[in-house]
Amino acid sequence: MSENTKAGVEKVDQVTLTIDGVEVSVPKGTLVIRAAEEVGIAIPRFCDHPLLDPVGACRQCLVEVPDAGNGRGMPKPQASCTLEAAPGMQIKTQLTSPVAEKAQEGMLEFLLINHPLDCPVCDKGGECPLQNQSLSHGYGESRYLGAKRTFPKPINISAQVLLDRERCVLCARCTRFSAQIAGDPFIALVERGALQQVGIYESEPFESYFSGNTIQICPVGALTSAAYRFRARPFDLVSTPTSCEHCASGCELRADHRRGAVMRRLAGNDPEVNEEWNCDKGRFAFVSGRGDDRVTRPLVRDGNVLRPASWPEAIDAAVRGLRAAAEPREIEGEEFAGLPEISPFAVLPGGRLTMEDAYGYAKFARTVLGTNNIDHRSRPHTLEEAGFLAHAVAGTGLGTTYADLENASAVLLVGFEPEDESPIVFLRLRKAVRKQGLKVFTVAAQQSYGSEKLSATLVPAVPGTEASVLQNLPREVELDERSVVLVGERAGLAHGTLTAALDLVHRTGAKLGWVPRRAGERGAVEAGTLPNLLPGGRLVTEPTARVDVQAAWGVANLPAEPGLDADAAFAAAAEGRVRALVVGGVEPADFRHPEAVIRGLEAAEFVVSLETRLSQVTERADVVFPVSLIEERSGTFLNWEGRERGMTQYLGAQHVMSDLRVLAALADAMGAPLGIRTAEQAKAELEEIGPWDGSRAEMPDQAPADLAEPGPGQAVLATWRELIDDSRGADGEEALLATARQPVVRMNAAMANGLPDGTLVRVATDRGELVLPLAVTEEMIDRVVWVPTAIRGARVSTVLGAVAGDVVDVALADSEHRFTAESEGAEA
Repeated sequence: MSENTKAGVEKVDQVTLTIDGVEVSVPKGTLVIRAAEEVGIAIPRFCDHPLLDPVGACRQCLVEVPDAGNGRGMPKPQASCTLEAAPGMQIKTQLTSPVAEKAQEGMLEFLLINHPLDCPVCDKGGECPLQNQSLSHGYGESRYLGAKRTFPKPINISAQVLLDRERCVLCARCTRFSAQIAGDPFIALVERGALQQVGIYESEPFESYFSGNTIQICPVGALTSAAYRFRARPFDLVSTPTSCEHCASGCELRADHRRGAVMRRLAGNDPEVNEEWNCDKGRFAFVSGRGDDRVTRPLVRDGNVLRPASWPEAIDAAVRGLRAAAEPREIEGEEFAGLPEISPFAVLPGGRLTMEDAYGYAKFARTVLGTNNIDHRSRPHTLEEAGFLAHAVAGTGLGTTYADLENASAVLLVGFEPEDESPIVFLRLRKAVRKQGLKVFTVAAQQSYGSEKLSATLVPAVPGTEASVLQNLPREVELDERSVVLVGERAGLAHGTLTAALDLVHRTGAKLGWVPRRAGERGAVEAGTLPNLLPGGRLVTEPTARVDVQAAWGVANLPAEPGLDADAAFAAAAEGRVRALVVGGVEPADFRHPEAVIRGLEAAEFVVSLETRLSQVTERADVVFPVSLIEERSGTFLNWEGRERGMTQYLGAQHVMSDLRVLAALADAMGAPLGIRTAEQAKAELEEIGPWDGSRAEMPDQAPADLAEPGPGQAVLATWRELIDDSRGADGEEALLATARQPVVRMNAAMANGLPDGTLVRVATDRGELVLPLAVTEEMIDRVVWVPTAIRGARVSTVLGAVAGDVVDVALADSEHRFTAESEGAEA
């Protein structure tokens, strides 16, 4: 066995034992079943899983432990999944011991007494451990002639997970995963003896973002997916490793596909990232864009109608429109007099892209259109965030890692809810809390459901005041060089928060991690799709940085002034100062002011849209290019760590191309070739440019903003996007969407003042209102209310026109009663 030491780390105590006559040394505390694996001996098992606590439930892994004259012998066969290796221990498995072999055959016979022989129709058929081990370790014939036990089937544990109780072998994998890993103990083993079975709460569904993992680790097909049930068999499928496109966690996945369609996705095994888990969104949300609204042909505007066109016709139309927009002209209106001239173009690629496609947009904007008006952030953002990304994220490579989280002495969460915004970060934090006693602190307005499962200590902060809180952290928040500060993208909305976070890590020596919500954000930063950044973290204002990129691109005189961000670009388009927009996967509802995005799209002289499906952008575009889905392109995502997560195209794409390929075709037609057409070429060129090792950006001076004080009947709004919500990335998968959490208005008991949960509450602004049931939350700041950002069929941005930190009116839905703080003497 390899040495269990590293430089500066004390050697792990070893024990030596013998398994089937083979001597092996393993670290103290190693289970016998693991020690056997070290010498290539596979002991059959059902309940054992390396990431779950041992339980010895199925008794399938029985081994003989004879007396070797050292007092280590045991009179009966022992479960090797709960037996720790001891010095001098002698182990005999089924390979050398008739006693162990008979015990294992007997256990299989007991399991099969009531297990239905429905392998031909079972979803687990063909990849079932019970099937395999019955053939390799069981009797050839059954001696049981009685009637098998049956139950009503299937039982909906949730809308997504179905239970066939009669198949269950009581291995407790599902219940242990739910309680130990996810922290969602909504299922449990109930009754005893022959009556024992998986039980559920009658009044509560299995509400978990990670329920799909119980399907994957179930060894017998007792738990199945509502979406996949009876759709395919493993031997019909082709499996391809890939990466998840939904968030910045960077999960490895296995995509199983057949006849040009994805049938299911499973969690891959990557110990450094997602181990063997993933969230339900990554597992089930892959049908979006495969429906009737998919764009499969180029579209060209003909009057008020978009009509199908050939690729050459669409490219010619796009080139004419872009060239026309570049022609000099006077901008009418006294309000624009004296303003600096800006580029007539803006490129807005969105955050869904691979790093290579994002690089294509960055190069297209600078070399073909000659503009720094490029921004992938199709979400609320600030000038401070752009400075922070340029200063602390871009060009830094692999930084803070999952391993750092597990080994940290403390983790401070700032504007970040891991369970909703990066689920694997949540699972790794929870693992460290359980096993290492990690201390987690969250700077937030409330103790969320996820932070409760992390046993996190709430550091109270009214939305918008996070900077001041970070500057004056309470004494119990002790940070040192082993600590980690995780900053979510929402931290950029509160002025001064990112600056305060940087100051905090400099003062304490703690590590810093930036965790965006979208999978493509970190790679887009590296690719240079920000108005102040070139590839590799180079500043557009730095002459030597521009020279680097100019040499790599074979061009001269790249624009030297920072361009417009996405909000400013749409505003300038509405004013007529930006005349042409090239837009990728952008949704107006995701912005701070969706109506401003719509105005900009409608006012722009020419709009080119690269999209997978019809949207509010394509409705207003002059030319629409269909682009490939995630399984139809190759490329790389960078996860929040800065770790590369590669993807290989595994399904064909007819009549569509990747964003990069479309941009390359446009560039050729414009007479300024990109010089890259494939993901491999783009990545090679980006690697040749490399990260910038010169001067870093200066953080903008962002003092904490003065916040409006809520008056009587008002409160400060707190909000974030939940994992499963009104997302175009998840629509079409109704079983998954049915598991979304019930939208509620959260407030503390002081504000609720005796009103019961479920009371309908109205949260309103002068723009509109949301009416949702009340959920009283114990640990929550007074005069703050929380609602989810994206409710199915409604968004806070479109209905209320508000973001976190804004003041909203709060009242009962069926009366004029207005909520007030207890300190103001409110009465319900």
